[in-house]
Amino acid sequence: MVSMRIAYLDCFAGISGDMFLGALLGAGVPPQVLHDAAAALNLNASLKIETVDRSGISCTKVYVFEGDALAEGDGHTHGTQTHQDPIRDEQYSQQPKTQHLHKTGHAHTHDHEPHTHDHEPHEHTHTHGRSLSAIRTLIRAAALTEPVKQTAIRAFELLGASEAKIHNVPVEQIHFHEVGAVDAIVDIVAASAGIHHLQIGAWYCSPLNVGGGMVDCAHGTFPVPAPATADLLRGIPTYSAHVQKELVTPTGAALLRALDPVVGPQPPMTVEQIGYGAGTRNPKDFPNVLRLSVGESSEVAKDGSSQTVTVLETALDDLSPQILAHVAAAALSKGALDVMLTPVIMKKGRPGTLLTVLCNEAESAMLEKLILSETSTLGVRIRQDRRVVLDRSFASVKTGYGDIRMKIGSLAGEELNAAPEFEDCRSAAQLHNVPLKQVQQAAIVAYRQTRDRAS
Repeated sequence: MVSMRIAYLDCFAGISGDMFLGALLGAGVPPQVLHDAAAALNLNASLKIETVDRSGISCTKVYVFEGDALAEGDGHTHGTQTHQDPIRDEQYSQQPKTQHLHKTGHAHTHDHEPHTHDHEPHEHTHTHGRSLSAIRTLIRAAALTEPVKQTAIRAFELLGASEAKIHNVPVEQIHFHEVGAVDAIVDIVAASAGIHHLQIGAWYCSPLNVGGGMVDCAHGTFPVPAPATADLLRGIPTYSAHVQKELVTPTGAALLRALDPVVGPQPPMTVEQIGYGAGTRNPKDFPNVLRLSVGESSEVAKDGSSQTVTVLETALDDLSPQILAHVAAAALSKGALDVMLTPVIMKKGRPGTLLTVLCNEAESAMLEKLILSETSTLGVRIRQDRRVVLDRSFASVKTGYGDIRMKIGSLAGEELNAAPEFEDCRSAAQLHNVPLKQVQQAAIVAYRQTRDRAS
């Protein structure tokens, strides 16, 4: 069997950005990787890393500082302390409503509470809202590798799509408040750096414990999970157990969605590293931690790499073929993974077309709007499907018509398919005035000869 490096997130106490950072560190990510990522953002942000106790378990706790103050919330201090976290001895930052109640909270009897406020959170005016465009610009300007930037931006785009859907506004009009604060940006970007440092071949996670009760959001009180979190978790198995508090934050949910893990029990694996990332609460008899196990799998799935995709579908019997072609092209240009136009017979014997769009969750809201605005449909069916894909790679071969790229599909390291890239072949055929199939055949022969020599 071919071995592959895999990771499993055990979310029995939910997930948040700081818990993910702690788990990454415990599973072997060097602290300097996260420190460098935080510094690269030029937000005057830094990380404080400590070992803390959660229900008898030794865990890693990560705090984000902006200058000399905790970059959580509005910077007001309340002069209280948390028993397990010495860093809190001199400073306690009240969180913005929603985003980081999982980090500090107020209602566990085992926790130390601000003693002068009757356990009620104070409302403060927050001015750290940032648009999605501003956050993209900030991340793209950072001295980070391109994969780290892409993962961080994808997490924010996923969150933005959920917020836009909830508020019924274009995603670029969304201004992140709690999630646009310095600590949330650092959480997501540093976590992305840690994720790529581990070089994981496949991510897995357990069903998520979302907690319970009610949570204060910027627009009122809602049941847990908060609206944006609930939307991000669509299609992922969740449950509520043990505590009546918010256990999954929007940041945690967005990071998880960006990873697109396979959800279920831990797969067969030889575990090499285990990391425990601590939340700030320390409730009695409930370890408030995220566990990350990293190791090798000797049983690569026979069905290839499994992914979850969103499927948008509608049937049309009154639309011009010209418009259908335009919509299909527009969907692909906006990030659709695939678009299909299938002839169907509809009610009253009318010939029609079934429009099917496959996409990632991040592009779902945008493509839904495209279909609703550009076609004559009155509704779109939406579902989550699981698809299996081969690992893809490219190799270039030399032919009498120039260099042609070959697209290679592999399963568990075994090559199953190899095909010449169509656009390369078409360009070469036009340049040399020869049949397209002649260039394709030449590329296949050259690839086979190259592979035979290598073996």
